[in-house]
Amino acid sequence: MKPFRTLTAVAAPLLRDNVDTDAIIPSREMRSVSKTGLADGLFANWRYRGETGAPDPDFVLNDPRYAGAEILLSGENFGCGSSREHAAWALAEYGFRAVLAPSFNPIFRGNCVSNGIVPVVLDRAAIARLALSQEDVPADHPITVDLQACTVATSAGDSWPFAVDSEAREMLLTGSDAIEQTMKRSALIQSTRDADRKNRPWIYL
Repeated sequence: MKPFRTLTAVAAPLLRDNVDTDAIIPSREMRSVSKTGLADGLFANWRYRGETGAPDPDFVLNDPRYAGAEILLSGENFGCGSSREHAAWALAEYGFRAVLAPSFNPIFRGNCVSNGIVPVVLDRAAIARLALSQEDVPADHPITVDLQACTVATSAGDSWPFAVDSEAREMLLTGSDAIEQTMKRSALIQSTRDADRKNRPWIYL
């Protein structure tokens, strides 16, 4: 997993509440059990016109202003619905490294962290202000997500702090997954097992 420290990039505004995981990656687009081959299906129901399969020019990811966006702005309860990790995989493969929203489904939030995507909680007013900053020429007015300082800032000088729990922050900063985080404590795990073996030898027969 690629470490995340500071990202300065264009942000795509998808200001909808309750964007569920089936909207993020519809089940028919989940043709693989791996983390690849999902980017084209990201937001497929909104991104393509059903009758032709052609890109819908009214959808934000098809707007040339947001080409190459690595930050996604959205509404309340982002990632609700099923627990499919494919949703985070699709976002990551497309190129998103951070999602900013007023709230997240807890399971989806954990899947983001496990896949190198920073889930940033900001209030609705801050999200709206950030979206407005991207409407003109976003390539000239990028947003910076700084995980080390835990701030989001615009090139105009606006800045907002955000909170992230220490374990998730360490995983994202170091690019390590939950197993790697556990293995860092292998000496403590072994000493605990050794002590338990002495206290309860019958368990280890």
